Amino acid sequence: MQSLSILGSTGSIGTQSLEVARRRGYQVQGLAAGKNLALLTEQVREFRPQMVSVDETVLQEARALLLEIHPEIQVVTDPCEVAALPSEVVVGAIPGLAGLAPTRVALERGAAVALANKESMVVAGPLMWELVQQSGGRITPVDSEHSALYQCLVGEKLSEVHELIITASGGPFRTGPEDLSTVTPQMALKHPTWAMGAKVTIDSSTLMNKGLEVLEAHYLYGLSLDRVGVLVHPQSVIHALVRFQDGNLKAHLGPPNMELPIQYGIDGAPNGMQFAGDVHAAPRHPAPFTDYPLARTLELFEPDHQRFPCLGLAYGAGRAGGVAPVALNAADEIAVEAFLQDRIRYTDIARVIEQVLQECPSHTLSWDSIFEADLWARTRAKEILWA
Repeated sequence: MQSLSILGSTGSIGTQSLEVARRRGYQVQGLAAGKNLALLTEQVREFRPQMVSVDETVLQEARALLLEIHPEIQVVTDPCEVAALPSEVVVGAIPGLAGLAPTRVALERGAAVALANKESMVVAGPLMWELVQQSGGRITPVDSEHSALYQCLVGEKLSEVHELIITASGGPFRTGPEDLSTVTPQMALKHPTWAMGAKVTIDSSTLMNKGLEVLEAHYLYGLSLDRVGVLVHPQSVIHALVRFQDGNLKAHLGPPNMELPIQYGIDGAPNGMQFAGDVHAAPRHPAPFTDYPLARTLELFEPDHQRFPCLGLAYGAGRAGGVAPVALNAADEIAVEAFLQDRIRYTDIARVIEQVLQECPSHTLSWDSIFEADLWARTRAKEILWA
């Protein structure tokens, strides 16, 4: 039996990871949550973890609630303490740059990390692999597209890969409205396929999420950005393709259900990657997804870069290297938050990110420079927004 800690247990990936733990009978040692004490209380009652972390603003309330139902539990505020527990696998699912520090702690102690926090790989990919080399940790991807690439690459030589292709649903605005400046937060939050958190749903609609996933694939598998492509696939059945140098293609198909890549990522983590492209097959345990019907029309389109400039901005940040992906991520977080608060137009999101990237200093990537660049980009994005 594997022991798990889940960073981000009350979010979409976290709750589905616990579904997998329930089905597979895994022991849950630690949970890192935020302010959703009602859901965390249910999780503690069922899984009896050794430690949970919560937002500091609800610490006293959490202790009063959780110690009543589980007197031995430790309730803390730092998710890094949960990541430091000696669980065999850590699911990294805290969204945004906030997920980087606990993911780093887990890798530093040599844990196997099932990585759903794409920002960790986007802003610190080379540093993450250095940590894995030093500690003996391992990484498996949890994002559906990167899990699909991983599964297509098992048994193949990376030197024979011509191109990686990840798919995008296209979001709610693939075919309209023509004027995207009229889009409201309510419209952008209606994703046609996936149920996700607000930030990633907006990113999906602008194709920034796909841009971040392009960078994640680049760092996970070690291929140049020119060899990582995107196709729009509204049905969300084909999750990724690998084109080989002889012209053959492998595609990964599956239902649009995150439990499948989560289970594969968790089960594969103990034998996961120790350097970019180091893929190994994961065990395939029985799961209730074998009756998904495939008789349907599947469409693939080229992305519209003019209509969705965030995808090109992500490629540009990746080519600039250094701390540019950090600035990209930070500016996007600030701009999306302002859009969700109805303070800027939908089309201002890309405008703010582009200006921040144009002014981004060309610093060498390091753990210190990540946090310096993140602070600079957040400050500069706010200045641009409110100028």
